[in-house]
Amino acid sequence: MAPEKTPLVADEKTPLIEFKNLCKHYYLGGEVIKAADDISMKIYEGEFVAIVGKSGSGKSTCMNIIGCLDVPSEGEYLLGGKSVGVMDKNELAEIRNEMLGFIFQQYNLLPKLNLVDNVALPLMYSGMNKTDRRDIAKMLLESVGLGDKLQNLPNQLSGGQQQRVSIARALAGSPSVILADEPTGALDSRTSREVLEILRTLHKNGNTVVLITHDNSIAATAERVIRLADGNIVFDGPSSDAASGALREEGDL
Repeated sequence: MAPEKTPLVADEKTPLIEFKNLCKHYYLGGEVIKAADDISMKIYEGEFVAIVGKSGSGKSTCMNIIGCLDVPSEGEYLLGGKSVGVMDKNELAEIRNEMLGFIFQQYNLLPKLNLVDNVALPLMYSGMNKTDRRDIAKMLLESVGLGDKLQNLPNQLSGGQQQRVSIARALAGSPSVILADEPTGALDSRTSREVLEILRTLHKNGNTVVLITHDNSIAATAERVIRLADGNIVFDGPSSDAASGALREEGDL
C-alpha cells in the first residue's frame, strides 16, 4: 500500500473538501434541473466518506465537482482551503493530477500499455523521470498483489485485477484525496469485498477516501455516510446508523 500517513484531527483543521451552498443547475427543454441544490458539507483529511444515493440524486454531480471535472453554477467549492471556482483549465488539470486519485467503475486503463506503464502514466505529467516513475509503479503494483504481472496488458487480467491496477494508478501521485466512483460496480461480490478491503486499508494508513455509490451495503463500509436525494443532503452521519435504517430513503422500507 501507499506509505502511511498520520491522520489529522478533523475538528481542528481546515476541511480538505468543502461545499458552501453549492448548486449545479442544468437547463433541459426550458426546464431547470437542480442536480445539486444548496449543498453544504465538509470532509476532513483522513476521513473515509461514502456519498450515496439513487440515480438522479446528485451523487455523480458531486463527484464531478469534487474531482474538478465540473464547476458549480452557484456557491463555492474549496479544496484544501482554495476556491476551485476561480481556477482556469490549466490550474484545474494540475489539481486533478497532483491532489486527486481517481478509481473508476470501468477501470479506464489504456489497453496497449502494460501494467507498469498504466500506473506510471500520471507521474509522467509531473515531470518525473522514466526510471523513477516505473520504480514507483512497480512498488504500487506489488502492494496490491500484482507484482508477478507487471508486463501484462489489461485484457490479460480479471476485472478484480484490473481494478487493483486502477487503485495503484490512483495512488501513484500520493494524492490528497482518493475518489472512488462505483469501484465495485462491475465486480462480483467476492472481488468487491477485496477491493473494499483495500480502500479500508488505505484509510487506516491515513488516506482520505471518498466513495461514490448507489448501494447502501457498500456505503456502510465507510466510517461516515452522506446520503443525497433530489440534489439535497438528507443524511450525514456515522455509517453505523445504517443498521437502524437511517440510510434508507423514504420508500425503501
